[in-house]
Amino acid sequence: MIEEKSAAPDFSLLDQDGVERTLSEYRGKPVVLYFYPKDDTPGCTTEACEFRDDYDEYRKAGVTVLGVSPDSPKSHAKFKAKYNLPFTLLADEEHAVCDAYGVWVLKKMYGREYYGVARTTFVIDADGVIRKVFEKVTPKGHSAEILAALAV
Repeated sequence: MIEEKSAAPDFSLLDQDGVERTLSEYRGKPVVLYFYPKDDTPGCTTEACEFRDDYDEYRKAGVTVLGVSPDSPKSHAKFKAKYNLPFTLLADEEHAVCDAYGVWVLKKMYGREYYGVARTTFVIDADGVIRKVFEKVTPKGHSAEILAALAV
């Protein structure tokens, strides 16, 4: 896992529209980079909709919100449209960015093991430095938790 006060690893991923995005293109303003397991699942939908509902607060603060999961750009486009999400979703189908940030982990459920995304959020400052890491995120209330951290 990338630690606080470390430089955020740059990356290049396709967004929900198939446009290549890099983290460095957002340099100069804070970024909330949140990793989530799967589009249109209950926890991920709750988390995304809270970011959506609070989006004006992020915008007023000059903060960019970026969601990352292993889903495809097409899946992201459907998810974004279905829930009217106003922020960018990035497709990490090969989980290279998840690996770089240390959030691609061995998980266990119902007695089986598999690799997947550990729900984690990184608050990155305007200079590209990680200021806060939220691990083992609970989707409900997470956006408020992020906004509170940004106010500090």
